Amino acid sequence: MNTQDAGSAGGTPAAAPEYRVAHLQDRLASGELGELGVRVEVRGGAVLVTGTVPSAHCREDVLDTVREELTGLEVHCDIVVSETASPDHAEELS
Repeated sequence: MNTQDAGSAGGTPAAAPEYRVAHLQDRLASGELGELGVRVEVRGGAVLVTGTVPSAHCREDVLDTVREELTGLEVHCDIVVSETASPDHAEELS
């Protein structure tokens, strides 16, 4: 699990975490990343972002959006990149 502290909001008005998470979910759903299975939940004083994406590039796009929307909140990201390439060697079965 990758843990990030986004730092202070630096002059940004403090909105409730639930409101900011809802706005993030809207951004993720309306953009190119809308088809991805990414979930965002408020857990205690932190935000948990989970899901599976098809590429490292998509993961970085999601993380960039999360950083923009949730600046100042503690964010824990557990976004997995699915491997879609064929294996480079045969699997040995016993």
